[in-house]
Amino acid sequence: MKHTVLLLLAGGLAAGPLRAQRALPATPQRPVTDTYFGRQVVDNYRWLEDVNNPEVKAWFQAQADYTKQILDRIPGRDSLISTFQAYDRLLTVRYGEVKKRGNRYFYRKTLPSETVGRLFVREGKTGPERLLFDPTAYDKSTTYAMTAFTPSPNGQLIAIGLQEGGVELSTLRILTVATRALGAESIPAVFGGGIDWLPDGSGFLYTPNNSTDPQDPKGNLDTKARLHRLGQPVAADPDLWSRAKNPDMGIRPDQYPVMFFADDHTQVYGLLASVDRRADAWLADPADLAKPTIAWKRLSAPTDSVYDFRKLGSRLYLHSVKGAPKGRILVTDAANPNPATATVLLPEGEGNITRLLSTKDYLFVVLSDGINETVRQYDPRIQQWVQMPMPSTGTAGLEPYDAAHSNELFTYVSTWNRPETVYDYAPETRKMVLSPFDMKARYPGTDDLVVEELEVPGHDGTLVPLSLIYRKDLKKDGKAVCFMTGYGAYGISATPYFSRRMLALLNQGVVLAATHPRGGSEKGQAWYRAGYQTTKPNTWRDFIACGEYLVKNRYTSPRHLIGEGTSAGGILIGRAITERPDLFAAAISNVSCSNALRMENSPNGPVNAPEFGTVKDSVQCMGLYEMDAFQHVKPGTRYPAVLCVGGMNDPRVIVWQPGKFAAALQAASTSGRPVLLQVNYDNGHFTEDKQVTFRNFANMYAFALWQAGHPSFQPRTIAAK
Repeated sequence: MKHTVLLLLAGGLAAGPLRAQRALPATPQRPVTDTYFGRQVVDNYRWLEDVNNPEVKAWFQAQADYTKQILDRIPGRDSLISTFQAYDRLLTVRYGEVKKRGNRYFYRKTLPSETVGRLFVREGKTGPERLLFDPTAYDKSTTYAMTAFTPSPNGQLIAIGLQEGGVELSTLRILTVATRALGAESIPAVFGGGIDWLPDGSGFLYTPNNSTDPQDPKGNLDTKARLHRLGQPVAADPDLWSRAKNPDMGIRPDQYPVMFFADDHTQVYGLLASVDRRADAWLADPADLAKPTIAWKRLSAPTDSVYDFRKLGSRLYLHSVKGAPKGRILVTDAANPNPATATVLLPEGEGNITRLLSTKDYLFVVLSDGINETVRQYDPRIQQWVQMPMPSTGTAGLEPYDAAHSNELFTYVSTWNRPETVYDYAPETRKMVLSPFDMKARYPGTDDLVVEELEVPGHDGTLVPLSLIYRKDLKKDGKAVCFMTGYGAYGISATPYFSRRMLALLNQGVVLAATHPRGGSEKGQAWYRAGYQTTKPNTWRDFIACGEYLVKNRYTSPRHLIGEGTSAGGILIGRAITERPDLFAAAISNVSCSNALRMENSPNGPVNAPEFGTVKDSVQCMGLYEMDAFQHVKPGTRYPAVLCVGGMNDPRVIVWQPGKFAAALQAASTSGRPVLLQVNYDNGHFTEDKQVTFRNFANMYAFALWQAGHPSFQPRTIAAK
């Protein structure tokens, strides 16, 4: 009798879909019923929220082990990692965060052979460099990276934020530049490592979290702005500004009281930071830092809708969206600011203002047409606006070397299909020259890439921007795999950028679709508010509309369409696949907000309530229910293949958010396609460590490409008689 034996060439895998060596046990359902303003909601997996419970820890570990077995055996996954590494080596050096103090230039530098960046200094921009700090040598027993570094005003000291295991809560250490010696100070739980030095370098302002544990529910509530003086015990650092110290200022528990100086150090500012971009800001005399109580003066209230402010001389410049959805620039007296009576310096125009920044003598305003940015510069001494010459269209990158003492800018333009070239820009002459910190590299395939900027009809007829990048030999026959990504939250726009990781997909014939749904700011404040709280359904429905356009116009088909959303983009991808499971072959739900109704019960949830809403308000609560992907999983539905990703050290989206979503999908889906949960134990929301990052993204991409039918990621078979 003739028979056919299928032999897989990829590591002895079983024929057909890849399967783990041992089956994943079913997740117990233990229903908990909540009533929200008369609406009963059942949660079958509430027990997974207790991440310190041994049973829950074992569940996450079992999911991680099961997922790893499958991901490790996908053909093409390791090739992707190799491609990421090869493209990384083409960039012979990577510079970041160049900061000037006096004649010293401090910067992060990463070589292809290094997983994280090291801190260097040059005397003069082109002088010989000297290594100041290597985080990999700090403690050989564990992995550290720098979250931030801040030189003192005279450039003699540097505050370094050290991160362990991808946790964004950093430990601050102080390094003496001349000797490279670390001081005795060790200040834990500073988010990102951000500080602002006192003018004389004797200490700094900072706002630490209350706990080093990213899963502590009270870690970032009722935080306090503090002052540390070098050589003094950290425990004695005074509380300068907080809800406890200033009960009459209306500070909410979820607001971060952050203090910082004007560039010229003539004023100190207090910003009650939150996800609400409207500045709740105050100012004071720096001399008040030595007094028992600071005499705060109101700079702007949230109702003033000021997004940013910059001081130049005696004037304060405001980026305001009040009565101007695309933004305008106002100017007021710095000593006694009043947004209501401020003079309009730059009226609202066609371009959406995306950024306000300054150097010693100049003001810069970045404007966007929805995708591409232009820059205008203003000289207050002669009251003149001029256009800043940019080398090409795309996203304008501008960073002052030393805003307090210099006008020079570190400048670049980022595009979808070309790596950026870095220039130094002198506003006095409006001249750009190639920077000594340029990092230009040539990558294979970039000359063959086509970029299309489109607007496609949304679910309600609204035109939604859609950016497409693909090889010029694409055949629009519906057979190409398409990777469609989206975010649409916090007013953050999806601006053009060059991604070496995405290039690895583009060079394999994948179509990249970057969506611009409502909830971002591509079309100004109105676009943002149209995907905010109760209007949030527009965000995922815009995403769905983009997918429908791609299918209708034969760029891809539902068999080959991948959807991806990260963090707040988890709402977008989660609700897209629960509303239109038939549209997607695969979905990536990466460190995702997937259970919006329960976000306030996570450590970072209360601070995000201004963006998404609160269960304490009847209208907002129903909005949260609508955006809750977990609650919209329906048993007996043919869901696409889904890879959920969670970071065990994630301080922004706690791991049980994607975990519960994965559990619900595993129980409900009848498509036969896999639903996996990748748990990163060496990563948080993200990490600088290149090798961890390469593995993480290769896992996500390989899974999705396998399920979307890309030939390079399918188990290969041969027939033998």
